[in-house]
Amino acid sequence: MVAPLKVGIAGLGTVGSAVVRLIEQQGRILSARCGRGVRVAAVAARSKTKKRDVDLRGIAWAKDALALANDPNIDCFVELMGGAGDPAQSAIEAALKSGKSVVTANKALIAKHGLRLAALAEQHGGALNYEAAVGAAIPVIKTLREGLAGTTINRVYGILNGTCNYILTRMERENLSFAECLKEAQRLGYAEADPSFDVDGHDTAQKLSILASLAFGTRVAQSAVYVEGISSIAPEDLRAAEELGYRVKLLGVAVRTAKGIEQRVHPTMV
Repeated sequence: MVAPLKVGIAGLGTVGSAVVRLIEQQGRILSARCGRGVRVAAVAARSKTKKRDVDLRGIAWAKDALALANDPNIDCFVELMGGAGDPAQSAIEAALKSGKSVVTANKALIAKHGLRLAALAEQHGGALNYEAAVGAAIPVIKTLREGLAGTTINRVYGILNGTCNYILTRMERENLSFAECLKEAQRLGYAEADPSFDVDGHDTAQKLSILASLAFGTRVAQSAVYVEGISSIAPEDLRAAEELGYRVKLLGVAVRTAKGIEQRVHPTMV
């Protein structure tokens, strides 16, 4: 009988706690689909005493993310802390250097260091998987990495930020101002207390740089992306677009040109 895959999870916020819970709830299904059981063997978080809506009994606690990454008792390191630097970066590097596979949803880190981390994974025989960094449950990363590996792609574009899409949709349907919709999005938990990263387009820019790197097989700098957010959009703009048969959405667009890769994020009539 094949031993279960022992997972170590760094970060027990909303996402990390949900992953622990789903592995426990879906254990039999995962085992049947994967041909191998999956269990959470250890975790690490900033606070061990914080009250969480998940049962952590029987799961070991590591001192910190780096200690968890180096733990010889885990097979796979799952990073759900976020941030483009430490402690996430050091922990992922340590896990890859020890030959472990890594799963992360950290778009900021992948956008900035993804190519170097991928080379590190290849060098030490592990895997670097980051499907949830772009598109959540939509398998766009897998599609670009595997399904379209033999296809020449000249353009990638899409709506990549749910917060902005929610706000623009509410503004259009209910004739509300940006400020009113943003306040409601924050109340419902769709927008952060500091929403600038989303509404100013930087979240979309990070995701776009990841997709462009995969689609065009090249190193793409996030700093080279032209970025414009949605905070200046008014209901009058949406009504004018509607009169012309369009809607306004925040798009991320990457295009292969004769001069190189063009990347931009801005409100667009679609």
